[in-house]
Amino acid sequence: MTTGPIPEASRPARVGGERVDPSCVADERRSLTEYLEWHRRTFELKCAGLGQAQLSELSVPPSGMSLHGLLRHLTGVERWWFRQQFAGEDLPILYYSDDDPNQDFERLDGDVEEAFALWRAECERSQEIATAAESMEQQGTRLGTGEPFTLRWLMLRMITEYARHLGHADLLRERIDGEVGE
Repeated sequence: MTTGPIPEASRPARVGGERVDPSCVADERRSLTEYLEWHRRTFELKCAGLGQAQLSELSVPPSGMSLHGLLRHLTGVERWWFRQQFAGEDLPILYYSDDDPNQDFERLDGDVEEAFALWRAECERSQEIATAAESMEQQGTRLGTGEPFTLRWLMLRMITEYARHLGHADLLRERIDGEVGE
């Protein structure tokens, strides 16, 4: 992947663990990057202050979904789309096998802090890949179909993925301890 310099006006702020509202006046690249980062930080806030047992609680029966399961799922999604399909990195799929395709949600073994560390590392690598792309037109290839997709499409897809799961996280968190938030 060749990279060219990104104009200053297009460079997103690196937010780390702090949630920062996206800029109201920004170009497409910066807007998409900041919105995706805002969603990532919002998910982290929805999980804040809970222990492993609470994060793993299936609190909205009959659903088998938990915040820990969402964390594992989003970690796998970050790797699958940015690293494996867009950047073409040859890595194992996380939390999935043909014999156990729902293990991201169903197998909640392992330390949740390690799961958060892996999610943060995958998000950081995703940010690096997106930042290094020459333009929003740069393409990745869907594994299995060979269909091309642009970074723009990927960013929109990831924003949608997080937005959808933030709704789930809202319900899960409220059932766990009554905490509601934006």
